[in-house]
Amino acid sequence: MNIKRREFLGVAGVGLAGALGSVKANAAELSASETINIGLIGTGGRCGQLVERLQVIPGAKIVAVSDVWDAALERGKGFAQPGAQATRHYKELLDNKDIDAVLIATPDHLHVPITIDACAAGKDVYVEKPLTHDIAEGQSVIDAKNKSKRVVQVGMQQRSMPHLAEAREIIKSGQLGTIKKVHLTWNRNGGPSQKVIPNIPESAVDWKAFLGNTKPQPYDPYKMRNWRFFWEFGGGVFTDLMVHFIDVTHWFLDMQHPDVAASIGNWFNRKDQWETPDSVQTIMQYTEPETQVYFEGTFYNARNAAMMEFMGSEATLYCDRGRYEIHPEYNKKIEYKEVIVGTGDRGQDFYDKPDGEMLHLTNWLDCIRSRKEPNAPVEAGVGAANAAHLANKALRENAVAKWS
Repeated sequence: MNIKRREFLGVAGVGLAGALGSVKANAAELSASETINIGLIGTGGRCGQLVERLQVIPGAKIVAVSDVWDAALERGKGFAQPGAQATRHYKELLDNKDIDAVLIATPDHLHVPITIDACAAGKDVYVEKPLTHDIAEGQSVIDAKNKSKRVVQVGMQQRSMPHLAEAREIIKSGQLGTIKKVHLTWNRNGGPSQKVIPNIPESAVDWKAFLGNTKPQPYDPYKMRNWRFFWEFGGGVFTDLMVHFIDVTHWFLDMQHPDVAASIGNWFNRKDQWETPDSVQTIMQYTEPETQVYFEGTFYNARNAAMMEFMGSEATLYCDRGRYEIHPEYNKKIEYKEVIVGTGDRGQDFYDKPDGEMLHLTNWLDCIRSRKEPNAPVEAGVGAANAAHLANKALRENAVAKWS
């Protein structure tokens, strides 16, 4: 291909580089008097990734931690200030009047109940995606946020990535023509594996608290550590991975939810291990605007990796977490364009730049101070999760699922 235009961060548009650089500038301007006291609820692996950023953002102070598993709670103590509150029971953390905000990184089925409780307790919230575990939960969490007037940021960090904001403006300009098809992928090669039961004694876990509102059942350490792939606690590939990119699709094209979904799923690598399939595909139809969205995700083969393609009548826009590209249709006047932000291969799960978590957490803290709406508000979180839930409904019922 004849590359007519190729841009890199630091060489390309000042707007993109300036937006990335502003994170440090904004953080440096914070004064000690603006310190926000934060409690962590769910201190497992994902929480640790977020805390790495929180710990270097001036004006953020971790003063309490909560987890139902003793080992994770001990790990959480290492994230916090000396003498910080540590408890298995998140409601005890919410009762702490010294806490301004909470970061929720629990399994999916606990996101909405804890977010509602946090809003009622007067805490601002950062909650990991997917926001909801069921379509029926959506309105309740929206109502809780509106009633309490809390700042609630959903952990869909793509909305804080400047190169994706720039890509959205390209779509809005109309130069790509009308977007009618969108192709999303999140493919990994996990390879076959054996089921390994973690050696975690039941006494080390508040199993009842982990279950939350789900049905009572015997303690199962494998489910506790692999909750994403069991229906009662997670939703598999659609809720774990597709949610990120379907949210970008909603953001770019001003969509709310699909009207129709048809899905298939298989177990190619995790048969007899996961309740949810390890390889899935769904085709979703939207009427406003009229668009087809196709997603494929697998742990069997990494071809195409994690990417988005917005297919217009004049050109296709390729995006991932570290770049975007414009690919013209044959014999069209629009030029090829490539903007590279992060280093590494196309379609990686994470890049060195932009640091989406840093940008997203900084936006959350800024909005706590300004009381403005964050980049990924509750309504966006509900909409993205609803698309995943409709795809899962079609999968589990082996039928075309329709929005009602």
